[in-house]
Amino acid sequence: MDEAQTKIVTPPNPNEKILLLDTHEETRQSIVELLRSAGYQAEALQPNADGLASARQANAAILIMDECLPGAPCREFLAEWKGTAATQDARVILLVSGDATDRALALDLGADDAVSRPVDPQELLARVRAQLRAKRAADELRQKVAIAVEGQQIAHTAFEALAVTEKMSKDASSLNRALKIGVTAILAVAAVMAVIFFVYSRSSQKEQKRATAIIARLEAGFKSQQSLVAEARKLRTSQPSAPATLPAPQRDSLQQKADQLKAQISTADADQLKDLQKQLAETNARLKKVEAEGSSAENIIGANVSSVCLLHIAVGFTEKESGKRLRYAGLNPQGDPIQDSDGHPILTLEGPGPEVRIDVFGTGFLAGPNGRVITNRHVAQPWWKDDQMTALINEGYQPEIASIRSYFPNSARAFHAEIDKISDEADLATMRVNLEGLNLRALTFDDAATDTKSGESIVLMGYAAGLAAILARTDEATVQEIATKSNGEVSAILDELARRNLIRPLITQGHVGDVLPDKIVFDAQTTVGGSGGPLLNSNGKVIGITFAILAGFGGSNFGIPARFTAPLLRQ
Repeated sequence: MDEAQTKIVTPPNPNEKILLLDTHEETRQSIVELLRSAGYQAEALQPNADGLASARQANAAILIMDECLPGAPCREFLAEWKGTAATQDARVILLVSGDATDRALALDLGADDAVSRPVDPQELLARVRAQLRAKRAADELRQKVAIAVEGQQIAHTAFEALAVTEKMSKDASSLNRALKIGVTAILAVAAVMAVIFFVYSRSSQKEQKRATAIIARLEAGFKSQQSLVAEARKLRTSQPSAPATLPAPQRDSLQQKADQLKAQISTADADQLKDLQKQLAETNARLKKVEAEGSSAENIIGANVSSVCLLHIAVGFTEKESGKRLRYAGLNPQGDPIQDSDGHPILTLEGPGPEVRIDVFGTGFLAGPNGRVITNRHVAQPWWKDDQMTALINEGYQPEIASIRSYFPNSARAFHAEIDKISDEADLATMRVNLEGLNLRALTFDDAATDTKSGESIVLMGYAAGLAAILARTDEATVQEIATKSNGEVSAILDELARRNLIRPLITQGHVGDVLPDKIVFDAQTTVGGSGGPLLNSNGKVIGITFAILAGFGGSNFGIPARFTAPLLRQ
């Protein structure tokens, strides 16, 4: 998301009452429900003289009314409303039946804003927020003026006290001394008030800066039901419908080349024959090697795939100073967060709205007793070495793990997990998963530093591209059904996928490119979400754990040598 487009949105204040005087029966209740769902205290009054009288006494922040009400011509009523001390600061929004001409007339009559019928819900909420901001600004200005007047009065009192002090000093030096102390105290109070106002102003600016950073980060990670389905559809068209468990494309290509060489040999002359026979021998040797690797990979996959789990980590945010959780201001009737006029979720530290959660996906695998699962540290602690998360921490918001859920292939439910240990020397961590009697095989390690060689064939398992990739391997009708049934809620989608046995890792093959003291370079394909996946050699043993990728799905990727897991798995 472009941070330059981020705007600060003030959450609803439950003390700000909104009154509705609407003669249209069909819209009166729907407007009140819309305002209440957005977190406002809204009330519909009878559109008559009694309702107008009640409105004058209700101390409302905003009055929404028809352009003309029975017994109250607009111009006279608005003039009276603006001229009454109790209501002069309340804002008035007129509901008009016509176009821009009628809205302009409403403004000329004295209204603060006008909305044409039929009323667009988002437009009305946006105009209500705009009027509340204007009222709050006026209230704040009035408060500042009152403080300034009070300060002036204090200063005036101080000067009068000083004059009295000078007069009385001629009569009694002791009394003179006491009065001077009193004047000093008064001036000190005035100085303290000025400091408090300055600190409040700076604090307000700091809060706005924090809110800007939070909104930018959250919107970057937010995926609605529609965006998840769209991403899955895009992946389905660009990637194979099933994981590449065997090097079928490479094998087919080599077989085709061998067939072509045989055809050329049958018609070749003596000069070409020797060279073609050499090419055929080399192609057959490569084909035999690929088929052997494929056969080995099938055995490795069958023995280990059920122990490789998808990790779903939900991250919440707490303001350090107040200890309050960051929340959405409310949900609309469709269950989505209420948004401002720019389409950004409205966030707040108050109210009953749902807590803001960021969904992070990674891979883990069973590697020890009592449900010990290996993964990356940046999966277990998503804010570790993450620039955006670090910026949030610096702005006063502390990310915290809200929940960790693990999903194993062929298991129809989620399993609760907790962080066990964090490595001090590598991007590794262990979790403890409550398997509740589930019988799974722990993967074994080949952790000798010198055993892995360049060119060695490998198998990589992981949940690359996270939830979207799992949905991409499911047919369109099933995706739509699951997304609709779960109302787009991530945990509900995952639970339904597990129930249907649709959660399984992507499996790719490749070769070791280089072996360095702290990393293994390999070319098996993976991407974001595959972090924490096991890198298996031809014997089915773990030689590394995926932790970093280069841009794109493929290329040179990086794994942490298996020996770095030893300190984490010690009892």
